[in-house]
Amino acid sequence: MHTRFCIVVFSAAAAACIGERGPFINRMAHSETSYLARAARQPVRWQPWGRDAFALAARLDRPVLLYIGSDSCRWCAETDRAIYTDPEIGALINALFVPIRVDRDERPDVAQRYQTAVERMAGLRGWPLTVFLTADGAPFFGGTYFPADDPITGRGLKQLLPEVAKRYRDQRTFIMEQAAVVRQMVLTEDSPSVLRPALVQQGIAAVARELDEAVRNRAVAGSVTHAEAVSLLLTDTTLLASARRALDLMLDTTAGTVSEDPPRLVRAALAVSLAKAWTVTGEQRYREAVRVLVRALSAEPPPDGSVFADQEAYVLEHVMVAAATIGEPTVSSRARAGLDVLLQRTYARGWGVRHAAAGAPAAGASTPQGLLQDQVQVASACLTAHQLSNAPRYLEVALDLAAIVERSYADPLGGYYDVAAADPLAASQALGDRTKHIFDDVLPGANAATALVQAELAQVTGDPSYKRRAQATLEAFAGSMDGTGLRAVTFLTAARQTLGKP
Repeated sequence: MHTRFCIVVFSAAAAACIGERGPFINRMAHSETSYLARAARQPVRWQPWGRDAFALAARLDRPVLLYIGSDSCRWCAETDRAIYTDPEIGALINALFVPIRVDRDERPDVAQRYQTAVERMAGLRGWPLTVFLTADGAPFFGGTYFPADDPITGRGLKQLLPEVAKRYRDQRTFIMEQAAVVRQMVLTEDSPSVLRPALVQQGIAAVARELDEAVRNRAVAGSVTHAEAVSLLLTDTTLLASARRALDLMLDTTAGTVSEDPPRLVRAALAVSLAKAWTVTGEQRYREAVRVLVRALSAEPPPDGSVFADQEAYVLEHVMVAAATIGEPTVSSRARAGLDVLLQRTYARGWGVRHAAAGAPAAGASTPQGLLQDQVQVASACLTAHQLSNAPRYLEVALDLAAIVERSYADPLGGYYDVAAADPLAASQALGDRTKHIFDDVLPGANAATALVQAELAQVTGDPSYKRRAQATLEAFAGSMDGTGLRAVTFLTAARQTLGKP
């Protein structure tokens, strides 16, 4: 009781101090995504990701509580319902931290960065993320879902929040040293090594083992990663049984309706896996399932709220491929028309693709340029549209985006950064560190997808320089392959294509 009284008094004093320096209020009301805007009614004084929030943390000498979630995450919804509506937890957070809230789909670069940090610190993956940061954005403690109250283990937020704030105040030197170590681990996901066929074979075997384990635990549902793994294994006759077991379980558990990834992404990925399964096995049930999925995906409008270029391009490409495979030309053409609309809304020649689709960009516009993930997912969709229609305009876009990736995202030491060098997004909204990611998460890893686009461009254009770039991209990260399992699927797909195996 005495401790709680002290916290309430401190909260009131802190609020008064903040009032003298400027408003410290919940700033989610004017957010551009529905996920963030819904948090405007919560008692937590959420701040948007950006330099202003970190400057506030430095001015108040407080740690940052970073919370990352999304509309499609079940545990995110549960956290909002049961935890962040609690006035006591809201008072604790407002008194001791500067809270920042991020939509995973709006800022996948931020989400991947801190998911990597939590995995390095705690060995955990999943959503939502709750991460405690220094005032310069370096993580020093975090996890996924924390309950509101857990006095037995001390892992509830009501126990953790005062303890983390106390450690930040009393053990600052140790906290800063720990944060510097974690930050360096996050920035060094790349580990160069030679790309050898044996490495690819070992990686595919690891994917099969992990997928088999997921099937045994009945955990194969609602994941783009699982669907993409099935597609990879279907190309190997020795692993066909593993792929079919996973695919059948995904169908039985209605994957894509209850999911940790956006459901449209899951259904699109599943449609391509089913189409491949039909071509390999000839089983009509797979073809019929594809027909149902692609017709539904092509008929439904994009989701409410912001449309993100990377996710929409992924869906459209997979619908095009699956529909063309089973002989649904009308559906494939409809998806290609959707790609034309997406290009009109997000792409400008010589400038690239922006992340959120709203209106049409202009070359040289001050609107932030998109992420690497946006450039390569749109380029990949355009290559597919070119192969299906033979329309040269799609190849021209893909070539332009490949050039932009080289100019604006490349790291001279290998691989590609998530954010463009001179992008306002990097300069004014993100922190100083530029990160690089290779392994799959909600979507294929950006560097792996870049290598896949480069390998495909080498085949389409006959220009061997693209193949050399693809191999160099993969070799920048090949030393990090060990233990990645399912998250290496796109890396392995690109490596097989680069090394010459179809």
